[in-house]
Amino acid sequence: MVSEADARSLVRRQRELASLYATVKSLTALGELDQVLQSIVHHAHELIGTDFTYLSLVGPDGRLSARASEGTVSPSFLAAGIPVNVGLGGRVLVSRSPHWVRNYAASTLIEHDPNFDRLVVTEELVALLGVPLVIRGEAVGALFAADRSERSFQADEIALLNAFADHAAVALDNARLYEASRTALQELQVAYRKTERAQAIHEALTGVVLGGGTPDDVARLLAAQLGGSVTLLDRTGENALAEAVAEARRSGRCTVSAGAGGTTRSVAAIQAGDSYLGALVWSRKAADGNDLPDAMDLRTLERATHILGLLILKERAVAEAGERLSGELLTELMVGGPGIGTAQRARTRARDIDVDRLDLVLVVDSPTLSSTDLSRHLHHIARDHGGLAGEHLGQATMILPGGHDDEQTAESVHNGLRRTLGGPVTVVGERAVGQDWSRAFSVASRCGAVMRAIGHTDLGATTRRYALYALLFDPERTGELDRFLTDVIGPLVEYDRRRGSDLVDTLGAYYLHHTNVAATARALHVHVNTLLKRLDRAGTVLGTGWRHQNNLELQLGLRLHQLRASTNAPS
Repeated sequence: MVSEADARSLVRRQRELASLYATVKSLTALGELDQVLQSIVHHAHELIGTDFTYLSLVGPDGRLSARASEGTVSPSFLAAGIPVNVGLGGRVLVSRSPHWVRNYAASTLIEHDPNFDRLVVTEELVALLGVPLVIRGEAVGALFAADRSERSFQADEIALLNAFADHAAVALDNARLYEASRTALQELQVAYRKTERAQAIHEALTGVVLGGGTPDDVARLLAAQLGGSVTLLDRTGENALAEAVAEARRSGRCTVSAGAGGTTRSVAAIQAGDSYLGALVWSRKAADGNDLPDAMDLRTLERATHILGLLILKERAVAEAGERLSGELLTELMVGGPGIGTAQRARTRARDIDVDRLDLVLVVDSPTLSSTDLSRHLHHIARDHGGLAGEHLGQATMILPGGHDDEQTAESVHNGLRRTLGGPVTVVGERAVGQDWSRAFSVASRCGAVMRAIGHTDLGATTRRYALYALLFDPERTGELDRFLTDVIGPLVEYDRRRGSDLVDTLGAYYLHHTNVAATARALHVHVNTLLKRLDRAGTVLGTGWRHQNNLELQLGLRLHQLRASTNAPS
């Protein structure tokens, strides 16, 4: 169940993203630089929610000066300039990465400028976050968010302000190109056409996002606007492009390489802070003998990665919230006893799940993946089949609507996971009777342990296939197993307990090696004479005819005892 705080956080994040996208057109449109920068700061101030926000640029004199602000009260603060190699701004410019301090005046990690420190006192500035404005690899300024009380800045605040900084760099770049183009008519015409095209693409991308589009929709739109093909790679990437993706991640820029048949491939990494989310690959045929794509198109591709990063983060947040709710509902059904309450029925109905049809419990295990990772894969299956998935008692679990053939359902889930994971996985199913999902989980979980103990580690099946071992995994038949083991090997178990001997394991190994004394001795790492003495001692406990009378029952009892111990079933 999603908590109220999580719900408010999700709504706030969606509101922030919608507001951010709504400002994209104004930020990328050509216009007066000061107006564009003031618009950036205004929207950043509203979303970040700090006491004041300001944007500074490196001027011709080499000093960092505020160009736009929101929330400041001291005119002298806006008129001040500091050297680019001191203060928090200096650290941001040198590293070209975000930096923040809890208390600016008290910080010993930055080199202070006395004149600016006096303004800090006047403005009552305490906590400060700065992110760089980078144009073509050069840090030209910084965007700052400040509070008048000591605090830490969270990762989502830093990522959000960084997104504004990226758009600020776009606006600044466009404005400079616009101003420079006025000096020559030809340059003006060329720059205007390129900028107009880039703006049109950016507006189209904004429309896709605001219309609820997906990352794949963004890739298709880019291909339609830029020509050629645009591919969206996930975090695993493509081996043939691994080097280009790595270079794009290091540089933060597009990498361009020539391919076969005159095709060039441009790769831009999709990142959010330090997190790598994938890459965009733009492939196109060289036009008019020009092997390299236009620089403005490359910047458009780079800007698209910022939008994609936000979209992917949003999709993940929504998916994680859905997965968390699904897991919580599954746990409630498991621990709530047979039947379902009114509140649980309402929550499952809100997710378009018919809880009355949820009667097949599947427990999944893999030797290569944790239960948490397995659960993520199960969520996709559950979502497609109107079921629930999550972790229960440390195991990846799923409840699906039962069909006509539970065995076929278990096999189908196994085959799908096997293709996705590329490795062995076990899927065990048990039908819940009377909405007693907890008992079905217990039976399926225990049966899975038995399957692994007998070497079945890559298949999908129901517990019916292992009815021969039901004494081991059906909790309602524990008494039968206890009575059988007591009758058959009880004297041996009691003898081992009192004497600290190991006759039960010795006889188990003896039968496992087909009563071959030499092979058994090697397996137990004992001398043959030692083994023979143990076998004689077993004869005194079981009777002299133990090797011939009830031999099958004794072998079966020893094997069941061994399986129970290996699966940690309750004794």
